[in-house]
Amino acid sequence: MKLSLQFLLAALLSFILQMGICYGIKWIALSKTPAALALNQTQHCKQLEGLVVSQVQLCRSNLELMQTIIQAAREVIKTCRKTFSDMRWNCSSIDLAPNYLLDLERGTRESAFVYALSAAAISHTIARACTTGDLPGCSCGPIPGETPGPGYRWGGCADNLNYGLIMGSKFSDAPMKMKKSGSQANKLMHLHNSEVGRQVLKASLEMKCKCHGVSGSCSIKTCWKGLQELRDIALDLKNKYLSATKVVHRPMGTRKYLVPKDIDIRPVKETELIYLQSSPDFCMKNEKVGSHGTQDRQCNKTSNGSDSCDLMCCGRGYNPYMDKVVERCHCKYHWCCYVTCKKCERTVERYVCK
Repeated sequence: MKLSLQFLLAALLSFILQMGICYGIKWIALSKTPAALALNQTQHCKQLEGLVVSQVQLCRSNLELMQTIIQAAREVIKTCRKTFSDMRWNCSSIDLAPNYLLDLERGTRESAFVYALSAAAISHTIARACTTGDLPGCSCGPIPGETPGPGYRWGGCADNLNYGLIMGSKFSDAPMKMKKSGSQANKLMHLHNSEVGRQVLKASLEMKCKCHGVSGSCSIKTCWKGLQELRDIALDLKNKYLSATKVVHRPMGTRKYLVPKDIDIRPVKETELIYLQSSPDFCMKNEKVGSHGTQDRQCNKTSNGSDSCDLMCCGRGYNPYMDKVVERCHCKYHWCCYVTCKKCERTVERYVCK
């Protein structure tokens, strides 16, 4: 009898966790798509991992877009890990796509960042692909209506942000608009954070110019509107991650809304990342809560930031290691036209968390 009760409780817990799961970022598993898959026939869409039915349908009607989306998935993984390399949570679990741990399956602060970055990345990659001519369905962005100023003229090829936003949101938001894709609270949270990612992307559009003139005088500048690099957009989103607001799903009138947990006298701001579930401290390995721990992570002995040995190692201490590094040195340029270098060896001290 006791065993049956334990089994029922475990099953109930599993069901509750499953109800909170949303499938919105499982498409990042596209990063594992083999290069040998040509993606030139609609039946190839079924071979792609991590897609829900509506995304498979989008794939079939937009085959030419899929290589760009696959590239976006790779950019999300690379950028996320780079952006959080100095934090206890270093986005390492994103490599497990589509079978995430609870740090990304629940409505955590970490999942808020990944949803926002994913939405920004897919639109960013599509907009850039239009500019480079890699997508037959789009071209350069429109010429701005305003005058650029004396000595400036519009030209070049602007990033097609509008097309990137339209197609990117269709694909990345499709799972959250399914009826059976997790709790309503999670869907609202993920849709909100995805839109925050796109807002940061829009704000990154800036004027870029190239000089023209006799002997490099730069008497005329040809300008266009271009997006910042994804790494810069990710840093803006990281700041929003650090100041994210915890919310609750609360009835207001005849409907439920996400409102700040501690200061629910105001609505959620459109510019802030939000989360439903508190995160662990990520100090110790515990897959039940989605924590990889920081044991064996490298730390910075001289830093006072999040990568410091005190914070990264959670007070457990660290071990010093001496590594020998071989580098090119004493390089000389020879006319014409090659460089010769010697090889130098130096000792580097590393610090690794206990």
